[in-house]
Amino acid sequence: MDSRGLRELTLTALFVALVTVATMVVQVPVPATGGFINVGDTMIFVAALVGGPKAGLIAGGLGSALADLLSGYAMWAPWTLVIKGLEGLLAAVLAFRAYRMRGALSVATLAGLAIAGLWMVLGYYVAGGIIRGFAPALTEVPGNLIQAFGSVILATPVLMALRGLNVTDRTR
Repeated sequence: MDSRGLRELTLTALFVALVTVATMVVQVPVPATGGFINVGDTMIFVAALVGGPKAGLIAGGLGSALADLLSGYAMWAPWTLVIKGLEGLLAAVLAFRAYRMRGALSVATLAGLAIAGLWMVLGYYVAGGIIRGFAPALTEVPGNLIQAFGSVILATPVLMALRGLNVTDRTR
């Protein structure tokens, strides 16, 4: 493995850990659903825009699923692996280029993150519908919307601080 590959592996592993910790440390319980609102999506967005599609996919999926396992929500871990992994991938695919070209506050970057967040809301609605029924799953939608858009807002200053850090730069 060359130094670039090692750098990407190390930073992706760091992003996995950051997503896990951010998900577990800030958990606002939602009694109506038995779940919680967290800021793990903030770190998924950071991983996606700083590390690119592969980092977004891996950090989003593994980091969030690991948090579910460690927080006592093991039944959600397989769903989370897919939903949050795709959220990270979508964030990178939709917003990575705009972030690189224009910075974290561009409309295109924020729109890409918002769309990725909406995917997360839809994904958990479908998963909740399959597990508990679609009417009860509707109660999760408002909290997930707050989590998604709150994470876009919280990711913005982090991304501004990290602007210029390019994990996927092949010239280093």
